[in-house]
Amino acid sequence: MTDLFTQKTEKMSEKTAGKSGPRPLADRLRPDELEQVVGQDHLLGPDGPLRKMAESGVLASMILWGPPGCGKTTLARILAGHSGLHFEQISAIFSGVADLRRVFDAARIRHQNGQGTLLFVDEIHRFNKSQQDAFLPVMEDGTITLIGATTENPSFELNAALLSRAQVFVLKRLDDAALELLIERAEKEAGHKIPLTNEARDLLKTLADGDGRYILSMTEQIFAQTAKAKKLQDLDQAALLELVQRRAPLYDKGDDAHYNLISALHKTVRGSDADAALYWFARMLAGGEDPRYIARRMVRMAVEDIGLAEPQALQTTLAAWEAYERLGSPEGELALAQALVFLATAPKSNAAYTAYKSAQRSAKETGSLMPPKHILNAPTKLMKNEGYGSGYEYDHDAPEAFSGQNYFPDGMKREEFYQPVERGFEREIKKRLDYWNKLRKERGSKS
Repeated sequence: MTDLFTQKTEKMSEKTAGKSGPRPLADRLRPDELEQVVGQDHLLGPDGPLRKMAESGVLASMILWGPPGCGKTTLARILAGHSGLHFEQISAIFSGVADLRRVFDAARIRHQNGQGTLLFVDEIHRFNKSQQDAFLPVMEDGTITLIGATTENPSFELNAALLSRAQVFVLKRLDDAALELLIERAEKEAGHKIPLTNEARDLLKTLADGDGRYILSMTEQIFAQTAKAKKLQDLDQAALLELVQRRAPLYDKGDDAHYNLISALHKTVRGSDADAALYWFARMLAGGEDPRYIARRMVRMAVEDIGLAEPQALQTTLAAWEAYERLGSPEGELALAQALVFLATAPKSNAAYTAYKSAQRSAKETGSLMPPKHILNAPTKLMKNEGYGSGYEYDHDAPEAFSGQNYFPDGMKREEFYQPVERGFEREIKKRLDYWNKLRKERGSKS
């Protein structure tokens, strides 16, 4: 296994460097000191945990979790330089069990000779359960110190046993200030300003979407494509979009962003913010989300968060879903957007949802209690003799079509699972229930 972090490769001779191929700007500007890493002050500031770990020279196994281009690989390389450990790097995309075995065997030999190994595993979430389990014994006996990098939520993608042996550090997507620093470094490297108007410069940072590697690549592309212009004017936003291919938002229907954005959409509707709901809806569609998935979730919102406070919510979302199926994209998405605004602006109640959950718990606790005999049918003589149907009052024949009889099992205390709120249509339902409770008490119904 090749050592990718030796002093020989870190400090190439001029002769060797001259023979090597061109290096991308992102690689040429890769930080080699913690002070040069941008956007991760919560980890690398004076009191940051990784700063303290690097200064002590003793590294613990860790998982670096963050979006693409936030500096995970760079940070692992710099930390390795502070550890005095032999550095190895592999990618879970291109490595299998045989590769791991070779790395571990070499690390054991070093360990026996008194030298530790820092193993950096990029995309560690790509390893399956058995491959992840292979790390456990060599981590426990100190053969390797592991730094794993992942763009996926470790809680879902990594084994609990592996996580218990490593600290998880969350790296942030780069904000505009961090991206601006990278542009300025690129300008210093080039010896002149990037030819963009202020508005186009801001747009470039927006297109980067927090990815430092991307913004450096785009900056390099802009420099290269404008280098031959005799009279160069700063590019405006339209010219910039023509020059660089617009980047799709960071979104994968199977990864963390999918769950984060649908959570944001659902909670925004629950919070009655129609504008924010439309924003998250548009974000999901821009990322390639199937509108049918959003439609299904909207039906859930209608029954879970709006309920009988606005009975039309369920019908409205189902109608919008059907409209989408009939029209397709993009026209059908407008029907979903309209239903989404309806949900966000509707009165909210989770009373029916809460009542159902409470009834479920009560049903489990009470077991197999029979219904009271007076509400059972008696199709046979034997059942009539047993009292089935005896004393039943037909509600339509009772005053105000309400008998007030008990419908819970004998011996079970009457429960009030459903407690409507004073909002929307449930306000009327509450008046009705209060009136029936009053009649029930007046008529002496068993409770």
